[in-house]
Amino acid sequence: MSGSRERLSILGSTGSIGTSTLDVVARHPERFEVVALTAHRRIDRLYEQCLAFRPALAVVDAAADAERLARRLREARLPTEVAHGPEALCDAACAGDAVVAAIVGAAGLASSLAAARAGRKILLANKEALVMSGALFMRTVAEHGATLLPLDSEHNAIFQCLDGGKASGGVERLILTASGGPFLHRDLDSLDEVTPDEACAHPNWVMGRKISVDSATMMNKALEVIEARWLFDVPPERIEVVIHPQSVIHSMVAYADQSVLAQLGNPDMRTPIAHALAWPGRMASGVAPLDFTRLSGLSFLAPDLARFPCLRLGLQVLREGCAASVTLNAANEVAVDAFLQGQVRFTAIAAVVEEVLQHAPVLAPGHLLDDILAADAHARALARHLIRRLPAPGIRRVAAH
Repeated sequence: MSGSRERLSILGSTGSIGTSTLDVVARHPERFEVVALTAHRRIDRLYEQCLAFRPALAVVDAAADAERLARRLREARLPTEVAHGPEALCDAACAGDAVVAAIVGAAGLASSLAAARAGRKILLANKEALVMSGALFMRTVAEHGATLLPLDSEHNAIFQCLDGGKASGGVERLILTASGGPFLHRDLDSLDEVTPDEACAHPNWVMGRKISVDSATMMNKALEVIEARWLFDVPPERIEVVIHPQSVIHSMVAYADQSVLAQLGNPDMRTPIAHALAWPGRMASGVAPLDFTRLSGLSFLAPDLARFPCLRLGLQVLREGCAASVTLNAANEVAVDAFLQGQVRFTAIAAVVEEVLQHAPVLAPGHLLDDILAADAHARALARHLIRRLPAPGIRRVAAH
């Protein structure tokens, strides 16, 4: 323990959210002590982060990677303990006072729940935790006195526009903005030929490949409306999506008196990260100030659900409950991975998800984590079966991760 510094664990430290978090933390060494870092496979990057921040614990997925990292850290004379596997990941989530939950996909669910059970302050970037287990997750947070702060730019914006992050009786609508991704104006007939590199070339944000594809299909917004329903305890009919290509307004809250509050800023994840780290105060993020004199105009349009069928599916699932949400997320993860590996066409992502949703199981009220994981496994198996039956799209070059 180092004085009054907040002890911080960062799950998924080598991804875009993790590296942005470390950038903010490095600007405030008097406020934060990094006690745990975790990564999936990027061992070289994790090693460099350990050299810079000297955490007590580093966690990776595989035993061989853990051995390699531990050997390098010993050679560098660092006392960092190295562990691997899901149980070690949960230990890392609970190692500090606060945890940045930035693991992509369903893989981040168990560790985020572990932090909630431990009553930690959770800075949540893993939207899938709420998509898969909204009722269970929020119940766990409440029962164990955890604090939940959203890191997604849209949900963090709504949090800032609400009084204390809670939707009161005066809130009429939550309005999530979406950039529309790289294919907002592309000819619909050409979407079959989209390559992974094209789908990952987001016009405004720098993100990981899976999240970038989700942005291109607008599945990210589908997941975000489900997340918003649980974070802010609002009914589905009071959540809207509007396309805002400039990504300057990150989301809005409309009140009963027809006041609309919006949070603006440059498209840089360090802004919501700094807000959540400093909450309820404020601190510098390293982001350039927003220069209103250089904004040529802000535009808005309704999303085209024919162009973005994944968003249509998400809005449908929003009204259908947890089993459908679990199925949506699981099928999408499998389909996106298959697309990135060149196994299916871009347009097959939505088709696979829609077909798998037809076979979503039913989860009883009061379901547990095991029930959620069983539904997730069922959806993944069915998605892989459907993908194997699809015609091969042809050979496409897949960039290295």
